[in-house]
Amino acid sequence: MRLSLLFTTLWAIGACTESLAQSRIYVNEYLNIGVGGRGLSMAGAQAATTKDVTAGYWNPAGLMHINDDLQVGLMHAEYFSGNAKYDYGSVMKPLKDKKRVVGLSVLRFAIDDIPNTIDYVQPDGSFDESKLKSLSAGDYAFILSYAQGLKIFKNPEIQTNVGANAKVIYRHLGSMANAWGVGIDAGIQAKYKEWMFGVMAKDITTTYTAWSFHLTEQEKAVFFQTGNEIPIKSYEIMTPRFNLGVARNLLKAGKNIQVLAELGVDVTTDGKRNTLISGNTFSFDPHLGLEGNYKNTVYLRAGIGNFQRVLDDRDTANRDKYTIYQPAVGVGINLGQFMVDYAFTSLQAQSNPLFTHVVSIRVNVRKQPAKNKATTTEATPTP
Repeated sequence: MRLSLLFTTLWAIGACTESLAQSRIYVNEYLNIGVGGRGLSMAGAQAATTKDVTAGYWNPAGLMHINDDLQVGLMHAEYFSGNAKYDYGSVMKPLKDKKRVVGLSVLRFAIDDIPNTIDYVQPDGSFDESKLKSLSAGDYAFILSYAQGLKIFKNPEIQTNVGANAKVIYRHLGSMANAWGVGIDAGIQAKYKEWMFGVMAKDITTTYTAWSFHLTEQEKAVFFQTGNEIPIKSYEIMTPRFNLGVARNLLKAGKNIQVLAELGVDVTTDGKRNTLISGNTFSFDPHLGLEGNYKNTVYLRAGIGNFQRVLDDRDTANRDKYTIYQPAVGVGINLGQFMVDYAFTSLQAQSNPLFTHVVSIRVNVRKQPAKNKATTTEATPTP
């Protein structure tokens, strides 16, 4: 499996060399997987309600809800029977006036120890074990976030926050190729009574990822002999993507049990995708997330999204289609300064099940208030 992954990756990279101005769909999709047990268990319905350290990914405007002096988040997940590792870490800090929040997030999606067999087979057809090497194909993103409150509406009941991300993208395939890209995201959240609204605009200026290739002469020779194109230079284009969300608390405030629902939709602009609603330019992917909690301590979550129309395998004429979707479930435990979230996601119940377990933690750092030194004055008896 890993051997085929190597050549599949090389082909995908080299495919975009046909035209330097070529725009393709599904570019850098690892940036759209999601982060955190909460977000993944709610099928990515987060634009309106994200409010912790993971908001640097989902919608930086949500960082304004952080009341701690510092928040740290970590996540680990594995895909494709453990071949692909997906890791995330972030730290967010409100500034002294508590009116602004800054932070950094790092994502890594990689396949390690891929067998590199370019030099493995010798000219006489024999195998040289000493030439069998391994390499890693890794995708990284470094996201710098900023958020602040902003008064937009005259109505004092409408609270609004805004945020922005500056991100650096780095991708590599061993020593053979690497790529760099820079992008900008922007987000806004608004709250009116029990209603919450959110918009996250990714790659608002369009993000270009430029590839450079460093093949040795021997590697080029192998590519030529095996009929593979020798890539020289190329770049990928990430067009703007919009995550919209509207949410509401379904029960009255003050009760021990609370239920929150968020309906979201991802709007992509890179062409026709396999989504529930798709067009030549715009495609719409809806998702729904639910979260119930008891005394803000124990959380139960569920979500449904990634609706697709696929061909029915039982139809030999390849005409009949039916709708599939990916549900997700999860739990969370709030221990005060420590939060643990778990998600069981990517369940494709109607066909070949693909799933993964996601565990994320959040640490809330709060400074202890300084103790006031009490001064006592002994009263002098009145004569």
